Amino acid sequence: MRITQGTFSFLPDLTDVQIARQIDYCLAKGWALAIEYTDDPHPRNTYWEMFGPPMFDVRDPAGIMDELARCRDSFANYYIRVTAFDSSAGTESIVMAFIVNRPKVEPGFRLLRHEVEGRTVRYSIESYAVQANPEGARY
Repeated sequence: MRITQGTFSFLPDLTDVQIARQIDYCLAKGWALAIEYTDDPHPRNTYWEMFGPPMFDVRDPAGIMDELARCRDSFANYYIRVTAFDSSAGTESIVMAFIVNRPKVEPGFRLLRHEVEGRTVRYSIESYAVQANPEGARY
């Protein structure tokens, strides 16, 4: 199951050249960039681990691509995304985020059915990534 979160998520994976162009676009807008990773891509898991601090002062796409390469080396079997922050409104707001690395196998989610009071049925989703395997070996 292919995880579809963030900008470009329904497109084929971006190449490094396309990623560099998107980074260049973000920098031209004056946005700060950060690289984040996770092994649990649940849609409500908005707090991914940061790979270093946000790069507020980096204005060269090559520097951010180098940081991305280091993150890929360290977390090759994780989801990695680039997140862009805009501070023009006086606060740091996320204006773009896109996945730049995926694990070889994307296990997806399962649908859980909960029968509650009366005949009410509620549903929730659970990531297969949160099963009993330890972090980093969930796939």
